[in-house]
Amino acid sequence: MQIVRSAGEMQEFSEAERRRGRCIAFVPTMGYFHQGHLNLMRIGRQRGDCLAVSIYVNPAQFAPAEDFEDYPRNFERDSRLAEEMGVDVIFTPDDREMYPEGYQTYVEVEGVTNNLCGISRPRFFRGVTTVCTKLFHIVKPHVTIFGKKDFQQYVTIKRMVRDLNMDIEVVGMDTTREPDGLAMSSRNVYLKPEDRKSALGLSRSLVLAEELYGKGERNARLILEKVRALITGYSHTEIDYARICDTKTIMDVERIEGECVLALAVLVGKTRLIDNHVFGEVLKIG
Repeated sequence: MQIVRSAGEMQEFSEAERRRGRCIAFVPTMGYFHQGHLNLMRIGRQRGDCLAVSIYVNPAQFAPAEDFEDYPRNFERDSRLAEEMGVDVIFTPDDREMYPEGYQTYVEVEGVTNNLCGISRPRFFRGVTTVCTKLFHIVKPHVTIFGKKDFQQYVTIKRMVRDLNMDIEVVGMDTTREPDGLAMSSRNVYLKPEDRKSALGLSRSLVLAEELYGKGERNARLILEKVRALITGYSHTEIDYARICDTKTIMDVERIEGECVLALAVLVGKTRLIDNHVFGEVLKIG
């Protein structure tokens, strides 16, 4: 496994792979791997001849009061796990490599970023789409794999790739969960013991919503009332958003018709957690 820190060196590596006719699969990450990341790598290993992973905590997607400095990092552990998963190359640039002095170019996707995290984290998606565009140009993948836990991010990247005619296939993978249902996240390490139980309110509210849907309920407001009541029934919880949206536009719906997603962002203690469920899909918890 190679470790590359220079954008130019990474481009040379990828060009050589492409000239050999090898398909490059790419998993972009901010590191501190959990089983969800490893599952993305498994899919990448299946889809590509060469598996590339990036590890970069992107400052452009963090607001000043957010956890950029505290975001968990452990490159030695991550590189060991990546090698065990059969990763061929890790691209791990520093901030000077990605945003050199005088940097002033950003990529913005409109529409699908206007709701949910686009409201509560207004600079988040500009940072995500900019860094992903740069990574795609640097790594030059044929296919890239994203987790659907960040559902709005997944939809945004697919929209960006389509709108900018990028020759990349975007593959989405279902959320990986702990045995008790908690969606895996690098930020779960922030949870204090007394908050861990309250964090289960997110996945349990998704189960409740799917049960209501399965019984024929299609009124989004009624489902959201029960979802919010369940979540706030746990201690140390504060809902950022709980909305039901069309999966293509990420706009709120009044009735669940066609494919819709229930998207959640909840502060549990001081930890912001997200989760979601697309109605009608099998919810694999427990």
